[in-house]
Amino acid sequence: MAGLAGGRATGGAGVSETSGDDTTDRPAGQIPLPALTGEDDPSGRSAPATGGRKRRGRAWRSWVAWGGVAAWGTFALLRWVDGDRIPGLGVLTAPALAVTPYVAATAPIPVVAALVLRRPRAAIAAGLVTAGLAAAVLPRAIPGGQPAARGPELRVLTANLKFGSAAPDRVVDLVRRTDADVLSLQEYPPEAVAKFERAGLTGLLPYKVTDTRWGAAGSGLYSKYPLRALPSLPKTQMAMPSAEFTLPGGRRVQITAVHPVPPINAESLGDWKRDLGELPSGTSTAAASAGGAPADGVTRVLAGDFNATLDHATLRRLLGRGYADAAARTGKGLIPTWGVGQASPPLTIDHVLLDRRCAVRDVVVLDLPGSDHRAVYARLRLP
Repeated sequence: MAGLAGGRATGGAGVSETSGDDTTDRPAGQIPLPALTGEDDPSGRSAPATGGRKRRGRAWRSWVAWGGVAAWGTFALLRWVDGDRIPGLGVLTAPALAVTPYVAATAPIPVVAALVLRRPRAAIAAGLVTAGLAAAVLPRAIPGGQPAARGPELRVLTANLKFGSAAPDRVVDLVRRTDADVLSLQEYPPEAVAKFERAGLTGLLPYKVTDTRWGAAGSGLYSKYPLRALPSLPKTQMAMPSAEFTLPGGRRVQITAVHPVPPINAESLGDWKRDLGELPSGTSTAAASAGGAPADGVTRVLAGDFNATLDHATLRRLLGRGYADAAARTGKGLIPTWGVGQASPPLTIDHVLLDRRCAVRDVVVLDLPGSDHRAVYARLRLP
């Protein structure tokens, strides 16, 4: 009884608990609470470990956001500084620049990523990169103004035959349907000539200037009008014959079948640049701006497989010598002409370049069974 009474007296006064060397007095019945850690500190101060994790979280978000800006921005920079002409880099940048439209189409990815990661400065920078790529690509998909050309009409058709394996009947049918005045053929080997002419090519276009070679090196021109062969371009790796003809009414036209080697290694890159550089100039800038004629009174057209897109500075330099791209003038400059249905991205490497004083009435890209290219038809109005 004394013990029980003593217990009650002790319980009413309080409980003393001993843990190790620490003794804590607390009211009876109170449950002990665990000690607070730095992570649970109600003052809001984080423990060092938590602060480190937060800093690392902020760091990887910044790395991802700015990494996207750097990747797409580097590509945009190479496009705008004529990357295919940079010594030592052209062998890498020339093939890469061919896919610029695809890179431009994916350019919003780093913008969205930066916004999701809450990096507004990176989002703004990525937006500027996107705008730069769009400025390079979109103009060729928008029809532009046309000069007030009032001369005769000229219909041009170009086709790469893939070592002569394209269907002859299809080529002849395209000539008939488009009523082409002149046809440029590339990859035209000697054994293919009889095959295409037996199919009726010379019945529609009886005049020809050809430089047939084995494999992919041969080219040829066929025309409704008598052709006068012009001197061969010097030092080109592939045949690129040129000829002159006269339209009814007396207008003289010179046309070249274009087919430089593709810039896929250091040697071919040099040949590609040289071959495109050897092509004749069109209207001078001064004559074009004044609406005048070239000094020799000839209208020039280049048609064929340039192995180049409008994102290559080497082709843009050629355009700067008095030419315009027929497809880009009509807003069809992004329609692919090579690689459709293949594993690689389809590219627009076949072109009809015309004296910039000419107007473009129509451009059509046509399927060509048996070839890895598509044919390009352009209807032009000469000045």
